[in-house]
Amino acid sequence: MKTFIGPRLRRLRNEAGQTQAEMAKLLGISNSYVNMLEKNERSVSVQVLLRLFEAYGVDWRDIAEEADTATLGDLRTMFQDPLFEANRPDLPQLRALLAHCPDVAQSFLQLHRSYLANTDQLLNLANASESDLGLLRASPEAVVHDFFRNNKNHFPELEEAAEAFWDGKTVRSDDVYSALKARLRDKLDVKTELVPVAEMPDTLREYDEVRQELRLSEGLDHPNRTFQLVHMTALIEHSDLIDTILERVNLSDPAGLNRCRVELANYFAAAVLMPYDLFLAEALRSKYDFAHLSLRFGVSFEQACHRATTLQRETAKGVPFFFLRVDKAGNVTKRFNSTGFHLAEYGGACPRLDVHTSFRTPGAIVPQFVEMPDGRRFFVFARTVNRPRFTRHTQDKRLSIAMGCGTEHLEVIGYADEFQQSNPKITEVGINCRICPRANCDQRAHNAMILNEPVDIRRRGPTRYAT
Repeated sequence: MKTFIGPRLRRLRNEAGQTQAEMAKLLGISNSYVNMLEKNERSVSVQVLLRLFEAYGVDWRDIAEEADTATLGDLRTMFQDPLFEANRPDLPQLRALLAHCPDVAQSFLQLHRSYLANTDQLLNLANASESDLGLLRASPEAVVHDFFRNNKNHFPELEEAAEAFWDGKTVRSDDVYSALKARLRDKLDVKTELVPVAEMPDTLREYDEVRQELRLSEGLDHPNRTFQLVHMTALIEHSDLIDTILERVNLSDPAGLNRCRVELANYFAAAVLMPYDLFLAEALRSKYDFAHLSLRFGVSFEQACHRATTLQRETAKGVPFFFLRVDKAGNVTKRFNSTGFHLAEYGGACPRLDVHTSFRTPGAIVPQFVEMPDGRRFFVFARTVNRPRFTRHTQDKRLSIAMGCGTEHLEVIGYADEFQQSNPKITEVGINCRICPRANCDQRAHNAMILNEPVDIRRRGPTRYAT
């Protein structure tokens, strides 16, 4: 198989501040050969790859990588946007773009992300004053999502730190809470106290750095008390490691950085409470029964679902899931994605998605097969989760969790068992009404910007926007 490395080689040479002649001399090849390699007119040999490693200390696998998998997936997702329907490139064309013009591909992705973000913000600010247009910037939540997505929702450094957390000791799930309190006290000199809701009426966790005191609200249930202890341990004990990871964010905004820091601490807490190998093995054994997994590891249903999205280690991958958390008004309050499902990337507002319907049946799993406008199909299951309750006036604080994956993974998902021998109903969904091309959808709430066909005044379709 021929390997072309033109743009990567040119970038390497420019970073070294060398001419083609200087690089050729260092590699022991001709000037013309370097020129042809940079233009992708010649494929690179194994010998030259090895010399590149010796001369520049660059791993040949990074240089010879044919196409970055995540970037290729992002490009494929981007071009499913109805905006490109008339001129949608095929897979060979996208591979050629990555091989010959990777910087152009990244710039195009960045442009499209800005287009989506600004479109969404403009729609939300349609009735705002001009002074409010300064809000048109990436939100901290968007920064967190993009950062985790770019890292494939997996951080090996945090996994390694989590594996070493107990210093080789085995702690049973029912002893974890007391063991964490002892560890905070003995190793970090931090005192932990559980306080009545009345003392912290609007706070679930509070850490006093001066007094080295960590206070948890009685409003937290046991799994969340445990999770908060590990979370705070990460922020105190592994702040340097988290800061090192944050250097890759290329962001100076304090709000975005702190949101990333919080989510990285959450990642670490999940990795400690649900060790990678044990959790993956139990997930496969139980066919991803998240109620079982939450009991087995002493965590909440939501925490078990979130952990499943991080199982992306190259040598031991789990099912690539997407994760959406939605409130009763349809707002997506958290999203993580290990799939090419662009509803998880940009949407969640489609009323046809049963994550919204799940509020009618609290605590029950609601399975669904969905099809996007581009024809791709996914299996999605949703269930409500309860938020901490402080008083009798805050009893109905529910959110809904949606987990989904490609239909090629159905055999290992227990929630899909009942559909294996049947012909399941497929629900057509979209990202949101304003950009969904399904003109005659009976759930349409807005006229799509991409649909310019005038309404036929002689006919009333499923909605007033139907043509």
